[in-house]
Amino acid sequence: MKNFKLFFYGFLVSGLFLMTSCGEEDPLGPIDETKDIVGTAMDADNLSTLVEALTQADLVSALQGDGPFTVFAPTNDAFQELLDSNPDWNSLSDIDNATLTNVLKFHVIEGSVKSSGLSDSYVSTLASGPNMESIKLRIDVTGGVQFNSSANPVTTDIETTNGTVHIIDKVMLPPSVVDIAVNNDNFSMLVAALTRDDLSLDYVQFLSGEGPFTVFAPTNEAFMALIGSNDDWDSLDDIPVATLSAVLDYHVIGANVQSDELTDGQTVMTVGGNNITFDLSDGAKIETGSGQSVAIIITDVQGANGVVHAVSQVLIP
Repeated sequence: MKNFKLFFYGFLVSGLFLMTSCGEEDPLGPIDETKDIVGTAMDADNLSTLVEALTQADLVSALQGDGPFTVFAPTNDAFQELLDSNPDWNSLSDIDNATLTNVLKFHVIEGSVKSSGLSDSYVSTLASGPNMESIKLRIDVTGGVQFNSSANPVTTDIETTNGTVHIIDKVMLPPSVVDIAVNNDNFSMLVAALTRDDLSLDYVQFLSGEGPFTVFAPTNEAFMALIGSNDDWDSLDDIPVATLSAVLDYHVIGANVQSDELTDGQTVMTVGGNNITFDLSDGAKIETGSGQSVAIIITDVQGANGVVHAVSQVLIP
């Protein structure tokens, strides 16, 4: 099963992109490359809140280890923006340590990755979701650099004795399965389907819950093919609400199932109460109740409350 696990999204444009400073004043001044990641952060007035957060979460010693690590380091202003986003948070001490720890780990990946080595991809972080699976961080470099579809680079390629630091302008929160879909344009039609106002279930609220969930996410092309299969349908709005609800329910499992946990011939029940069966005899496919054999084209985009796999067709019960 691991043979078909994909690290890069096949429908994203791959390539390298050299990041540059965004024009803000370098918060570090002259860089002392004889210090580790934590020592480097301690030297930067603009990263003092990050140091405070690492201390509170008891992660200082971990980031003083051999590594190497790549750290996306939020500025003090970024942490203040995070605190301002919740009326119950006046300081870092108001954030429970479990939450703070996982948020900070979401800013760390293994290996020393310079800006020239970044590409459009999902990369594994030290943060963990259900079953202790590594949460994926989305990196976009096409049309402008952005991390987790929210954070922009301020200063890049700060070398330390145990890795590389890139300073960013936002604290990144581990994404839910909903965030993963919303933040990827290739799933815009899925998002539109999930948010249609005549549905009896608020799918966004449901899939933003604790979970865990496994979502088989049809691409835009898959939805276009579904619409094209019926002469009476010109858009998602033309699909009867009962049909759309049954279809959406058929794409979600109430468990966190990564690709290496699937077995050939395995049958599982979706949240709608219908079964799907996995065929691994020639690549990974889903056998549906309507007789489809649908390819799983991208796997294991792990979020905080579940995992997303992309599929080539809309699954029909």
